[in-house]
Amino acid sequence: MVATALEAVADVPDGASLAVGGFGLSGVPNVLIQALFERRVGGLSVVSNNCGAMESGLAVLLAAGRIGRVTGSYIGANKEFARQYLAGELEVEMIPQGTLAERLRAGGAGIPAFYTPAGVGTQVAEGGLPWRYDGSGGVALASPAKEVRTFDGVAYVLERGIRTDFALVRAAKGDRHGNLLFSKSARNFNPLAAMAGKVTIAEVEELVEPGAIDPDAVHLPGIFVQRVVALTAEQAADKKIERRTVSVPATRGSVSG
Repeated sequence: MVATALEAVADVPDGASLAVGGFGLSGVPNVLIQALFERRVGGLSVVSNNCGAMESGLAVLLAAGRIGRVTGSYIGANKEFARQYLAGELEVEMIPQGTLAERLRAGGAGIPAFYTPAGVGTQVAEGGLPWRYDGSGGVALASPAKEVRTFDGVAYVLERGIRTDFALVRAAKGDRHGNLLFSKSARNFNPLAAMAGKVTIAEVEELVEPGAIDPDAVHLPGIFVQRVVALTAEQAADKKIERRTVSVPATRGSVSG
């Protein structure tokens, strides 16, 4: 257990690599990210599905110029992400979403690399994807070609497992030993990001005693988690909605046809 988020990230240095859980606004470790922002940590290399949205999550660090490199699969509606990338201020490695998930899992499982058919016949395998632009429309740094092999008549590309210095995740429930349970869609990339970090820090909405979580309900065992921070009720309840949609109730007695 760690008393505060600031204490939990106190040893994250400039230039560290981070695996960060979340998908869009769901399951994002906002409190830990805010603590990094307050510590003014910079030059970070981030591995995450996306880089924040609606001025929350990793978008906080991105807008402050604290991120130097992003490995992910989705830019989305993050205009500042797109601007920094095209202006040559940010190095970006875009990879297929399923490949990102497996690279994180493989790194956490001690698997250095694996073959996948995803990306064969494209620049993902052949190289040439722009990792960094020069600010004038040209490519300053492009992705290298990857090894391709054929198994049973099918071509596969070699992808490396991902390991990072730290991982930041958010769970609905956790105990002092680091056993975590994620709520519904907030499970997304969180278990995979947690596995990839050499030091994994989890912010939990509800802290319980060891044994309070049914072993069958544990989504991530504590062996992958080194630090746990319990959120306040206010922090746990602070959840944003990217696009609120509501349905209009049907009018009683209406006839369609």
